[in-house]
Amino acid sequence: HIKNLTNRAAKLRAVGSTDMNSVSSRSHSIFALYLSGSNPELNSELRGALHLVDLAGSERLDRSGAVGDRLKETQNINRSL
Repeated sequence: HIKNLTNRAAKLRAVGSTDMNSVSSRSHSIFALYLSGSNPELNSELRGALHLVDLAGSERLDRSGAVGDRLKETQNINRSL
């Protein structure tokens, strides 16, 4: 199930080309996995969480070659970090 979710997320991932990176991530991604387990013999229960965060690429505007909409997008990404 997790592999299917990560494959789906990869297909929906927003990327764009700049002079610095041909597949620069243009969106943030957050994956949260919540786990719980119990041991009836010990009468115990454990819970945990795993959060994976992929932030959109922060790029130096002067080296990115971004213009027009890509420039505005890069500025917004940098501002959001």
